Amino acid sequence: MKPSLVNPVPLLALRELVVFPQQVVPLFVGREKSVKAIEESQKENKYIMLAAQKDARTSNPGQKDIYSVGTLGEVVQLIRLADGPIKVLVEGKSRARIKKYIQEDEFMLVDVEEIVIPGDVSTELKALMRSVNVTFENYVKLGKKVNPEMIMQVNAIEDPSRLADAIVVQLNIKLEDKQEILETISPQERLEKILSHMKSEIEILQVEKRIRNRVKKQMEKTQKEYYLNEQMRAIQKELGEKDDFRNEIQELEDKLKAKDMPDEARDKTEKEIRKLKMMSPMSAEATVVRNYVDWMLALPWNEVSDDEIDIEKARAILEEDHYGLEKVKERILEYLAVQKLVGKMKGPILCLVGPPGVGKTSLGKSVARSTGRKFVRVALGGVRDEAEIRGHRRTYIGALPGKIIQSLKKAGTSNPVFLLDEVDKMSTDFRGDPSSALLEVLDPEQNDTFNDHYLDSDYDLSKVMFITTANTLHTIPQPLMDRMEIIRLSGYTELEKLAISKKYLFSKQLAENGLATENVTIDDAAFLQVIRRYTRESGVRNLEREIATLCRKAAVEVVEKGRESKIHIKIDDLPRYLGQPRFRYGKSEDVNQIGTSTGLAWTEKGGELLLIETTILPGRGRLQITGKLGDVMQESARAALSYVRSRAEMLGLPRYFYDKIDIHVHVPEGAIPKDGPSAGITMATSMVSALTGIPIDKNVAMTGEITLRGNVLPIGGLKEKALAAHRGGIRRIILPKENENDIEEIPTTVRNDLELIPASHVDEVLYEALSFGNLLEFEKRLDQKLVRDEILFGEIGKVTADDADGEDKDKPAVGVVTH
Repeated sequence: MKPSLVNPVPLLALRELVVFPQQVVPLFVGREKSVKAIEESQKENKYIMLAAQKDARTSNPGQKDIYSVGTLGEVVQLIRLADGPIKVLVEGKSRARIKKYIQEDEFMLVDVEEIVIPGDVSTELKALMRSVNVTFENYVKLGKKVNPEMIMQVNAIEDPSRLADAIVVQLNIKLEDKQEILETISPQERLEKILSHMKSEIEILQVEKRIRNRVKKQMEKTQKEYYLNEQMRAIQKELGEKDDFRNEIQELEDKLKAKDMPDEARDKTEKEIRKLKMMSPMSAEATVVRNYVDWMLALPWNEVSDDEIDIEKARAILEEDHYGLEKVKERILEYLAVQKLVGKMKGPILCLVGPPGVGKTSLGKSVARSTGRKFVRVALGGVRDEAEIRGHRRTYIGALPGKIIQSLKKAGTSNPVFLLDEVDKMSTDFRGDPSSALLEVLDPEQNDTFNDHYLDSDYDLSKVMFITTANTLHTIPQPLMDRMEIIRLSGYTELEKLAISKKYLFSKQLAENGLATENVTIDDAAFLQVIRRYTRESGVRNLEREIATLCRKAAVEVVEKGRESKIHIKIDDLPRYLGQPRFRYGKSEDVNQIGTSTGLAWTEKGGELLLIETTILPGRGRLQITGKLGDVMQESARAALSYVRSRAEMLGLPRYFYDKIDIHVHVPEGAIPKDGPSAGITMATSMVSALTGIPIDKNVAMTGEITLRGNVLPIGGLKEKALAAHRGGIRRIILPKENENDIEEIPTTVRNDLELIPASHVDEVLYEALSFGNLLEFEKRLDQKLVRDEILFGEIGKVTADDADGEDKDKPAVGVVTH
């Protein structure tokens, strides 16, 4: 029996649910007010007002939180559960509108009025009902979530209002849309809205069906993982883009907006992001574009670190980290001073050239620390591909920017101290010439528009402070060398090595070997012995290894004797720790020797002593040269012999002395390649000594290029050669007169121990190098310059075997030797 409507009626607020007339719905009721409202409806067999909450999260809804239009319902069944809530089965009877709230404390009581539904059925309405029935049938067939029997039940309904209410409860639409349909009084308008929602749902169901069919076909030839990936692709193809992918795109766009970068780079990045939007995220091309965008956004285009331009602090840091190297420190301080005054200047390109182990690479770190900049290092040794510098074009699989751009990303700023290590060790092959690619990088006039092949956009390198290192300059192409400021780092003197050992190397090795300063001490004399007898180098790398060996040996004794033990290493202890000395020091030849002269050579490791031996053999005038000499050095030997032959009469030699002899010139240590013109006067001196039988002063070393006229031409590396002579115990050096200006570069301590003799002609070299004895008494009586000039013109001194009456023509004349 249908109860009669008697106001007021209890109100039940529903969460996320709209009940329509003729709909039977099970409800679980747990809120106290709702339970009391159900109980009140049971007392007097009343209706209960069923209205939806506007916000399901509201736990204690009030008048403003509940829709005013709902459904009058009747409790069909009620079951009380053990834990408090009750389960009820309600049936909607008719639409109703809340007129007034009577009570809200214990439970809600409201006055309501039933909404009267128009009953007229026009022809248009009948056509609409038929269209709705057909559409609902398609919806049920596509969705497969509605019982197909509902089609027959719906087709049997003739009342348009009941038809609309019966169909709407079967649709998967939002709460707000259902509430709107509930509040629509006209059956025709209600059916039109329902028809619109069904058509929208049918479109979605058709898309889902196409996706399922596509995936089903693809799954026949794939495994489960492939199926899942293809399903994602199919969804993305229909919807255009995936939420996660869309979020990634949005994230990239946000980063681009916040990034400070040049307009050209920004435009190119925006273009790539737009291209990325139109791609499937699973495609290979999308990965390439995404990597490119990531690189563009990760680079520090306009991000710079603040320079700490404090000259005194910078000087203190440089002095703390490195001993000596005054020229390099002075140049760095000059750069900082100018930058502080000007505010901005193009970064200098410094090239530190010197033998291994003198601190070129570690100096770069000190420069960065003294300027407050980030430090990055790129090793160029063995690099032979241009793409290592300029990057690969994006057409190649796995393309990346070059090492320059990669290092700037790593630094995080666009003004780091950038060390290009071993720039002289680059080579070239079919993939290009990396040294040519460096021309743009190291040119301050061009590197503000450096173009990496991968980025394909100009990058400003003008704020970078580039430092390059090399052991030698002759392997560096001239155009590249022209772009750099060359600063030479010569070898260390003994006193400098001693200071470095005590101040840096010893303390470093103590820490690395777990020793305290109290555990191990080393005498200065022991340090000097290690420097002199156990190492022979321009730098300190091998010296550090020997000190490390001492510390390791000491560590064994500390472990055996206890942590508190103290070990004092003296010069007599060195053979026990390091073995027997490996090198001779400070011992020149015991006697003056004939045909053996001491030259000075420059190598990548610094200066070296170079012995040259000449011997005379019976023969037919052949010159034999051995010792693995290069072309230039062999030509110097031939030039020296030609000079000696042209001065035969002046040297007291028979005119055709070379017809019956062979001359063999040998440079010991034949396994080591040797080349260069600076041994010319050394070879000439050795030949003259062997031919005349006059010994060479054992305390003299010499260097200089020779010409056919006997002129002594300038050479390079005088400082390194002087250091080598000083290390080897030589006390007199003959050098080209044109190198007098380079004498100032030789350290004062070394210069004070050496007698430096400038010479412009080989005659002067022979005068200083050969031990003449009484053969040169006439030189003391004649003006030296006059004798030399007259000999050059051949007017005096022509005492030959032909002029000596009764003398053997093959016997050398005596008493005529030029100076």
